[in-house]
Amino acid sequence: MWRHVASNFLTLLVVIVFLLGGAILWGQSQYTAEGPLDEPICLRIEPGSTMRRVSRQLEQEGAVTSGTIFRLGADYTDRNGDLKAGSWLIPEGASMAEITDLVTRGGASTCGTEIVWRVGVTAIEVAVRELDPATARFEERVRFDPATGEPAPEIYETLRARADTRYRVAFAEGVTSWQVVEGLRAVEVLSGDVTEIPPEGSLAPDSYELRAGDTRQSVLDRMTEAQAAILAAAWEGRAEGLPLRSPQEALVLASIVEKETGVPEERRKVASVFVNRLRQGMRLQTDPTVIYGLTEGRGVLGRGLRQSELRRETPWNTYVIDGLPPTPIANPGRESILAAVNPEKTDYLYFVADGTGGHAFAETLDDHNRNVARWRQIEAGRTGN
Repeated sequence: MWRHVASNFLTLLVVIVFLLGGAILWGQSQYTAEGPLDEPICLRIEPGSTMRRVSRQLEQEGAVTSGTIFRLGADYTDRNGDLKAGSWLIPEGASMAEITDLVTRGGASTCGTEIVWRVGVTAIEVAVRELDPATARFEERVRFDPATGEPAPEIYETLRARADTRYRVAFAEGVTSWQVVEGLRAVEVLSGDVTEIPPEGSLAPDSYELRAGDTRQSVLDRMTEAQAAILAAAWEGRAEGLPLRSPQEALVLASIVEKETGVPEERRKVASVFVNRLRQGMRLQTDPTVIYGLTEGRGVLGRGLRQSELRRETPWNTYVIDGLPPTPIANPGRESILAAVNPEKTDYLYFVADGTGGHAFAETLDDHNRNVARWRQIEAGRTGN
């Protein structure tokens, strides 16, 4: 009898172990299988949240088939205590294992809201944006100018108080180093001051992610490092026979190209005009260098140049000096640097605005004068004179 009971118990034990093993294998397959999401979502995890609370959120969002399996899987992989507060983009069809990795990995939030300080050539703006999970693109919710002195929108103050809000500062191509520093001083989440304005042209205008408490100098250091790398790579791949003796001269020329045209397709053509003039010993005669000689990059002139200013002697006035000015006149972007070291092969020596936002180019002074006459007619038509 006891032998029979023992045999039945052993059989039952084997069945239990078999079923338990099958359940574990099934749970593992569910944990790693493609999830039910048919479009991405943004999952916001509050500070102090638990894996149980997150599993309920995921169930409510339809991102997992079982919150229990999700929690058990996280516990089995020793990730239960690694939950990170923030806003996380959960992609379409993400498995429970992939979601666990996303919410425990850490780093900057991958979705949610973002505050961006945009530092332009003429103004600074603050924009509040929110990521649309379906398109993975940020949609702007509000924009304001901090220089007006008016109270910031309520949504801005609300988001600044949230731990998972992302921050970014974006610099327009062609900003001066003084404008960069002034822009950083307007970014409230940064700390520390800047004791010296970096050399003109040494900062890469781009978009930089920030963390609250970063120093302003650390952002400048990142910009300097980025520009040095861009310039070194561009100089290494420069065209042969350029009338440029050093990377610094290429940077000076790139800054002029940057200020002369806002049309990307024209950069290499504009660069060719200045390269051709340098080769022939002609003065560059470019207005942005005159303006820099008047302002030294501290602010915007805000009016047209006077004839007396075109004749005024400054180190940067290319109507007066030969060759390139001694320093860049702005911080050029990557594409203008590449244009300066790889200009188009043309015989152009002149260009003038053509009324479309671009320029009319000419090889001879006669052709240029005709282009100038057409431009003056366009200007007269606009002013009604």
